[in-house]
Amino acid sequence: MIRFITRRLMFAVPTLIAISFAIFALLDLAPNDPTGQLPLTIPPEVRAQIRDSLGLDQPFHVRYAKWMEQFFVNEPLNLLEEAFDIEIGASSERPRIRSWATRSPVVDIIAERMPQTLWVVGMSYVFGILIAVPIGVISAYRQYSWFDQIGTFISMVGFSVPTFFTGLLAIILFSVMLQWLPSIYDTTHEVTDLSSFWVQVKQMLMPVMVLALYNAAQLSRFMRSAMLDNLNLDYVRTARSKGLRERAVLLIHVLRNSMIPVVTMIALGVPTIFSGAIITEQIFRVNGLGQLLIVAIQGADIPLVQTLTFLFAVLIVLFNLIADVLYGILDPRIRYD
Repeated sequence: MIRFITRRLMFAVPTLIAISFAIFALLDLAPNDPTGQLPLTIPPEVRAQIRDSLGLDQPFHVRYAKWMEQFFVNEPLNLLEEAFDIEIGASSERPRIRSWATRSPVVDIIAERMPQTLWVVGMSYVFGILIAVPIGVISAYRQYSWFDQIGTFISMVGFSVPTFFTGLLAIILFSVMLQWLPSIYDTTHEVTDLSSFWVQVKQMLMPVMVLALYNAAQLSRFMRSAMLDNLNLDYVRTARSKGLRERAVLLIHVLRNSMIPVVTMIALGVPTIFSGAIITEQIFRVNGLGQLLIVAIQGADIPLVQTLTFLFAVLIVLFNLIADVLYGILDPRIRYD
């Protein structure tokens, strides 16, 4: 197992380098100008000075090398210094990736927005998994029953209807008509006591519910299909012929093998938590990473877009590895030696 993880990590390094080059090149070659949104009264020579101060006068390979150094060396060193309250070298002179719009370090901006995304999108993903797995198991075991028919209908609706429609529908129903829940997520709200915690729960309820429905709809279909593929196999009949209880056959043997394709989908869906549900965050005004990415794209803030996009790529590679490791835990027949 350790050798397999080591080989995968060694393979991941050139993969991430190639991805970083592609992201940097595509965004660098895109038609963008950091001075494009400045007032027209600013003289051309001042605009040229601004571009020079941002390093845009340097060749492509120099700018890419500097970005790589800042991302892989300088930013991790800054994180270590903040985490352990130590100083490594001349930290004040260490260049960092900075936003063109705010001139603030990009990693600090991402860290500031991360909790809101994890609260809303992360919670919805957890609830989606907790809802989808039992629904998929019961639907497969009681195939074509009323439970399976209702579950299939709700899953099809949840998967087919886009989140911007269900989000607006939830706002109209629960905020406008019933006036039970707030329509806008207040990111400045702080939880200090029980009443403020209840306010936090109420403002999280709609975006979490909308995203959990969408996630559960996909996962429950995968879970049901995987369970049906295993229920009629020989090892299930053998386990039943040995006198095992039906619950043991279902939950120990069938569910364990059926989780392999579902784990792949769950692992590959985890990076979307950090990228944020862009549309849903826009609807409920959640000041998370998805909304940050939209603002960065609209403002042509290339360093912020590059860093966010590459972070999502790193998460996808990482959770691919985690999914492969979980295969060996779920299915003893899988060996990595």
